[in-house]
Amino acid sequence: MTSKQEQSPAATAVPDTVRNYVGGEWVAVEGDDGQPVRNPATNETLAETTFSHQTTVEEAVQTASEAFEEWRATSPVERVQYVFDLKRELEDRQEDIAQALTREHGKTLGEARGEIRRGIENVEVAAGIPNMLREGSGNVEGVARNMDEHAIRQPLGVFSAITPFNFPAMIPLWFLPYAVATGNTFILKPSEKVPLSSQLIFKAVDAAGFPDGVVNLVNGGADTVNALLEHEDIAGVSFVGSTPVAQHIYETAAKHGKRVQAQGGAKNYAVVTPDAKLEEAVPNIIGSVYGNAGQRCLANDVVVGVGNVYDDLREEIIGDVDDLTVGSGLKEDTDIGPLITGESAERVTQMVEAAVEEGADLVVDGRDFEHPDYPDGNFLGPTLLENVTTDMDITQTEIFGPVMAMAQAEDLDEAIEMVNSTEYGNASSLYTENGAEARKYRYEVDAGNIGINIGVCAPMGFFHFGGRKGSFFGDLHAQGEDAVSFYTDKTIEIQRWYSNN
Repeated sequence: MTSKQEQSPAATAVPDTVRNYVGGEWVAVEGDDGQPVRNPATNETLAETTFSHQTTVEEAVQTASEAFEEWRATSPVERVQYVFDLKRELEDRQEDIAQALTREHGKTLGEARGEIRRGIENVEVAAGIPNMLREGSGNVEGVARNMDEHAIRQPLGVFSAITPFNFPAMIPLWFLPYAVATGNTFILKPSEKVPLSSQLIFKAVDAAGFPDGVVNLVNGGADTVNALLEHEDIAGVSFVGSTPVAQHIYETAAKHGKRVQAQGGAKNYAVVTPDAKLEEAVPNIIGSVYGNAGQRCLANDVVVGVGNVYDDLREEIIGDVDDLTVGSGLKEDTDIGPLITGESAERVTQMVEAAVEEGADLVVDGRDFEHPDYPDGNFLGPTLLENVTTDMDITQTEIFGPVMAMAQAEDLDEAIEMVNSTEYGNASSLYTENGAEARKYRYEVDAGNIGINIGVCAPMGFFHFGGRKGSFFGDLHAQGEDAVSFYTDKTIEIQRWYSNN
């Protein structure tokens, strides 16, 4: 196994070629199928994604397996020097990655820059792995006469991550730095819709000088995913995406004896109580619902007003929604960018129409939005429905678009029943100035991430990312202490030394 030493390149333009990165080398993607990578604001083609043959997966796994033995023997202190270098390289490339991210996904530049910072935050946390490994071990001297017992964390081998389109820069960094810092080798399979961000992230990986085969990138579609799930030399798989696919990932990988963490979909509610500070709460709620064009699993797209707060809440929200600007994410004044595909925009439109047919009132209608400068873009204007009920599809199914649904509850107990009515358990938020209500909400709402006066309750990198019910399949989550446990196993060693006395 060799290590690269190269200088960081100058600023890199948005790539127009999608390649694999295997064994420390950039290689052309060999495959028969693929699809174009399009700018969702204009629908211009940015690049072509070719789906890798299964032989490419075999090569990547073999390369990572061969690199594992030497990498695991490298001390944690030495391993994290590469992680420190990766952090520096990513920081040097932040603006390039943001530009690529906005062009291939559509989110605003501000959102793209924030996403990259959250990804780098996880790299920073992973650089503390030597201490995290120590804290996760246990040593007891003298468990019995002349006997000692130790728990030793050890890496397991090759891990893979299959990541979604909505956060193509951040979510790979939920996994990559923890996997390699704990002594494993790694293969990333990014979403075929947004592969360009990963190209730039792996330029940072390459420049950081990781030994050949430690970190690998394979582009592809469903066949590539299944090849990773079924490969006997893959120790574990991480996934973020929709619930049906998360369940498939979990069942298939577990059947083949792998560790699995599969984050699924969500249906998140925000609850506003009468004593909430609306001047603070409303902008926060607007950002949660309409940020990233609603394409995130932490979007609180159902907003419940408790008691007499509803009318004032409704009025302020409508005023803020009317002020939102829709357009290209490259424009600094844009609040809402396009959806990832035209099919996604059509699906969201159909959900809105179905809600109206079920009895919801359409207060703000963004279905027919057309941008004069981007007539071919996948745009929807911000949309607001009210008088929704928990028996409607709009309150039970993940929207993944710029749509808010509003409802009213008589009291907090009724609001909590509404929150818990869905099959999901990803996140929920409460806006209140009452500590007792906040404590009740935290204990009674069945969700893995709870925000109190926070609309996007995304955990910092040193906490794990929660998720329950249909939002998560597995036992150990991404980030923080759960990541250390996921990527290692404890060997219990019991020693006896006979005394000469």
